[in-house]
Amino acid sequence: MGASALGRTVAVWLLVLACPMGLSARQAGTQRFDQPQPGARSPRNASYDIDVALDHAARTLKGRETIRWRNISANPASELQFHLYWNAWRNPESTWLRERRLAGTSRTPRTDAWGSVDVIRLRARGVDVTAQQRFIAPDDGNKADRTVMAVALPVPVQPNDALDIEVEWTARVPRPFARTGYIGDYYFIAQWFPKLGVLEDRGWNTHQFHAATEFYADYGVYNVRITVPRDFVVGATGCRPSATPEPPRLCSDAVVAGAATAPTRTHAYSAADVHDFAWAASPDFTDERQTFYDPTLPPVEMRLLLQREHAGQQQRHFDGTAAALRYYGQWFGPYPYNHITIVDPAFQSGSGGMEYPTLFTAGSRWLAPSSVPQPERVAIHEAGHQFWYAIVGSNEFERAWMDEGVNTFSEARTLEAAGLANRLGLRFFGGFIPWAIDGIPLARATDGNRLPGYRDNAEADAPSTPTFRYWPGTATFITYNKTALWLHTLERLLGWPVLQRSLSTYFERWKFRHPQPEDFFAVVNEVAGRDMTWFFDQVYRSSNVFDYGVQSFTSTKVRLKPDATSASDGYRTTVVARRFGEAIFPVDVVTTFRGGQRATEHWDGRERRAIFTYERPEEGLSVQVDPERVLLLDVNSTNNSATLEPRAAEASLKWSLAWLAWLQDLMVTYAFFV
Repeated sequence: MGASALGRTVAVWLLVLACPMGLSARQAGTQRFDQPQPGARSPRNASYDIDVALDHAARTLKGRETIRWRNISANPASELQFHLYWNAWRNPESTWLRERRLAGTSRTPRTDAWGSVDVIRLRARGVDVTAQQRFIAPDDGNKADRTVMAVALPVPVQPNDALDIEVEWTARVPRPFARTGYIGDYYFIAQWFPKLGVLEDRGWNTHQFHAATEFYADYGVYNVRITVPRDFVVGATGCRPSATPEPPRLCSDAVVAGAATAPTRTHAYSAADVHDFAWAASPDFTDERQTFYDPTLPPVEMRLLLQREHAGQQQRHFDGTAAALRYYGQWFGPYPYNHITIVDPAFQSGSGGMEYPTLFTAGSRWLAPSSVPQPERVAIHEAGHQFWYAIVGSNEFERAWMDEGVNTFSEARTLEAAGLANRLGLRFFGGFIPWAIDGIPLARATDGNRLPGYRDNAEADAPSTPTFRYWPGTATFITYNKTALWLHTLERLLGWPVLQRSLSTYFERWKFRHPQPEDFFAVVNEVAGRDMTWFFDQVYRSSNVFDYGVQSFTSTKVRLKPDATSASDGYRTTVVARRFGEAIFPVDVVTTFRGGQRATEHWDGRERRAIFTYERPEEGLSVQVDPERVLLLDVNSTNNSATLEPRAAEASLKWSLAWLAWLQDLMVTYAFFV
């Protein structure tokens, strides 16, 4: 370590040691988290007071935290369980890295890439229990995994009883893994502190860190002080501490402590009714502000920490965030916080497109064509997570679809409602050079819901399988794509007004709580006024695929009248509709006759086949199964129709255009080399 680096390190720790808990809650103007707090939206049973200092030269964190935890389960707790997420990158045999290898997405970490977290002191109710810590692997028994730590308590914590837990820890900041870490002078710090699991009536819910899942924690109040180099701009969950829990003003800058000549600054943040805390720091951010206003919703201050190379994209980030706040707020329920922070991640940092309470990372490029709403779409999706992740506290270890899938559906609908043109965009040379194809619009029903990825992986897992047990390489397609498709199918089956009321009722009833899938299904049944269990059995409790189509279609001349003068005076048209897949759904079968007449049959879809025969003067021309595309989960739409009318010209035109598009794509790809 050089002399300058050593000096910075000493200065950081002189500041921390001079004030053992940094700024006290009273000095920072915050309400103590262990006092009764009227107006609390959540149980606030897991609150954190944290001091952390970043040693930029050594790429390490040193912190201490006091956790005020209350047992809200029905049973005594004889031990505590903590998540130590960064230990997923402590050694190559962690469960996270093993699963990445199974998915075929692993890489050999650089020597400076590893991360870790070590608890060096732990006290509960004033008793030192550091020696009681041990690592457990409740999901797979992997002895090399150190992402869950258990600590035996000298005295059990009874239901409704509370205790203070004091933790001192150090951590090595990894190069980017799972959207956390550092690159250059940019830091995005997530899942970084020892965090309690969730104690449920059935016991501790503290899963290991898995490659295909995210997180689950209880709600509380966070008071956090972050010490970083003086020239770093910091953004974090929450905002400036206040003497009142719900200030009427909008969020202001973080408190800054430290002498004018000191090499570091301490930034203080406070957040109430949240279940996680993340932060970002970099000297390269520009700090942009804009306030979201809507006559039907509370105002929200939007703070954007933008990379300088993306100057000029401010409004696009704000527009996407505002669209989510507006439409999610109108459809589901108002955003309850008065602030939201958008972090524009550094190039190659791997931290883009991730959500945390009142803060999210966006995703943009140096070249971002206006006809491809990439910054807007990412902002909508990640800001939308504030509703289905931050406010409705789903268990993403076990039921990730309750956030990710519902949010994917909501994002696609918002993009459409906001009128943001959604066009196909391609990128070349490692994603650096963009090409916007203005003539090819993307549809919500297919592209917004991510149908192509689902279609190829529809049977990978039943969604009722705990998410951490999904096959790592295909988990996304079940969590995101399938859920969005069945929600859109439900919208087409029940109508948007019914689904909208279902989602808003679910949001209002379960915000700041931990719902289960059955709670969601019960709300839909209640609002729809009909039992939809048959549907949820198909889309949630099964991995069976939907595939309806036409098996055969004929229309032949026959004599319809006994006294007809000719051998034939009409046509017998026969349609055989078939259920090719195992899953069952009611579909319409529409037959069109020469002259434009139509016959519509409502088939319950239960049998393997349904035969419909028509004897009419008009010849049958075409047939369609599910012509309105209500069943968006159908994995093969090419077999949904048949025609007896030759269409050579249309077929040749279709294939000519397809080949022309492929040829243009090929030429654009390789034109730079000639």
